[in-house]
Amino acid sequence: MSSATVSSDRIIHHPSSLINGKALFLVLDGPDGCGKSSQSRMLMDWLVGRGVEAVGFRDPGTTTIGEKIREILLSPAHDAMTAPTEVLLYMAARAQLWSERIAPALQAGRCVVLDRWLSSTCAYQGYAGGFGVEKVIDIANDTLERVWPDLTIILDVDLKTASQRLDRELDRMEQKGDGYHTRVREGFLKLAEGRPGFAVVDAAASPEAVHNAVVAVVEKALGL
Repeated sequence: MSSATVSSDRIIHHPSSLINGKALFLVLDGPDGCGKSSQSRMLMDWLVGRGVEAVGFRDPGTTTIGEKIREILLSPAHDAMTAPTEVLLYMAARAQLWSERIAPALQAGRCVVLDRWLSSTCAYQGYAGGFGVEKVIDIANDTLERVWPDLTIILDVDLKTASQRLDRELDRMEQKGDGYHTRVREGFLKLAEGRPGFAVVDAAASPEAVHNAVVAVVEKALGL
């Protein structure tokens, strides 16, 4: 799993950070090229327009430790890395991100919008990498204070469209080939099937159309 763009944490201050009396943990996830980073920023802007104080992070990354782990994970020089090693490194970065940034933000009443979370490790390493989705979730249960967010939106996109959007040098995860990334997409869709707190949005449309669909999902899921 990887993000097409580097996005530092972004805090939008507003007098009210609560939706229906609760600071929410929202995740946008999906295959490489699905537009997660752009949609995360657009969702942040929408939230502040509704009077919500919001903060955005990326996983892996954001913290000093997480960014160093990210460099190791995505460097093409580390092509010998195994799926179990990937799982443990991603989970280590995630545990640090939770402790250092996400938990304090939620405790302060801020809405958290996250670019990737556990769903990525389930789809990439658990499903496509053959490590096992349930094994990934077991490790998460043992290492994370909170495993699932309030809402995970999977931005679904076909391989051809996704490839056309990745018009730059590919990182180690993006270089794994069409077969792997086809399984990644399948992994995301299987994970979302019948699982509470998940929704799938067609991300092949224009950014504006996708954003409207994301907003509709958030409004429906949160009763807005």
